[in-house]
Amino acid sequence: MKLQSLLVLGATGTIGVNTLDVVARHPDRFSVYGLAAGANIDLLFTQACVHQPVILAICDDAAFQKWHDEGYDTRLHQKIGYHPDMVGAQELAQLCARPEVDTVVAAIVGAAGLKPTLSALQAGKRVLLANKESLVLAGQFMIDACKSSGATILPVDSEHNAIYQCLPQNFDVTLAGTFGIERLILTASGGPFRRSSLQELEKVTPAQAVAHPNWVMGRKISVDSATMANKGLELIEALWMFGLPARQLSVLIHPQSIVHSLVEYLDGSMLAQLGCPDMRTPIAHVLGLPDRIGSGSPRLNLAQLARLDFEEPDLDRFPMLGLAFNVLEKPHTLAPVFNAANEVAVDLFLREKIAFRDIVRMTESCLSKFEGQSISTLDDAFVLDSEVRAHAFQLLEKF
Repeated sequence: MKLQSLLVLGATGTIGVNTLDVVARHPDRFSVYGLAAGANIDLLFTQACVHQPVILAICDDAAFQKWHDEGYDTRLHQKIGYHPDMVGAQELAQLCARPEVDTVVAAIVGAAGLKPTLSALQAGKRVLLANKESLVLAGQFMIDACKSSGATILPVDSEHNAIYQCLPQNFDVTLAGTFGIERLILTASGGPFRRSSLQELEKVTPAQAVAHPNWVMGRKISVDSATMANKGLELIEALWMFGLPARQLSVLIHPQSIVHSLVEYLDGSMLAQLGCPDMRTPIAHVLGLPDRIGSGSPRLNLAQLARLDFEEPDLDRFPMLGLAFNVLEKPHTLAPVFNAANEVAVDLFLREKIAFRDIVRMTESCLSKFEGQSISTLDDAFVLDSEVRAHAFQLLEKF
């Protein structure tokens, strides 16, 4: 069997670490062609020692300089016997298009992941997508790239992966309406504030917001889970990935995070994918396709679990989700605005510049400001993204 050659973008983040854990369990299936990371060069060094990539990409300029200044390259040569090629952020998109790469794991957080992900799709690669912001910012362009090049997008997010597993094997996004699907139902844990009062939410600290009850995630995505902006982004992602209109997308709160999402069919059947809250499960699923491979995740004991709870989301407690449902009606324009405004607001909250509830206030203000914008090209999307971010920073004076 030919080894599948992987390029892992965001190698030192949660998805990257879990991907490499699965890969290490299957040395007969996978080889790591390249690893791309930001500032965490200590972990990148350790990963490079284990997986011995051909190339390393360090996307943080200061970290890139530190790698050379402090002799990481020399120490790595001593460990593995050769010097991997080194590139910076500006060469990442070209790296994704290299013919030696079969599969790109797209796990760079935020809008920064769009250009390399799009480059991989344009080059016809198999892309394991964990960067939801790419589809949110430029969904139509990514779908068009797949059609032109023959590239494949496979969902790593547990919710979209669950839906993917519950769809017919011959599902075609361009013919989505012909497969008897009534609804796609994304589940959400409700995060740490599922039972908090509106008054309590005004006083939430960054430390409280990043303490997710079920999942171990990065700080930004943990805050998104706490506001349910994450579920809003996932709704937009599902719109593009599965080709169904807004009226056929819904959300259920499921605090145990065992049912990862569901597909309801016209005949009344409802299919669900269940598993322990461990990202290695969806990662192993898409890495191994069409085969099933071991993930290392724990086994689900339904008898021990005993119960599964579901409830409708409270849009007063989670207004970011309400904003996202409105965005679904104009995804080409409002989705990039929602994403950029939320990214800025979350960053400001984590730096204690604004309050937790100001995240929705800032996002709502940006949506109102840019509602009339139109996007015809990818450059338009990047310009809009920049304008929204600049406006969001200007709003800081009002909070």
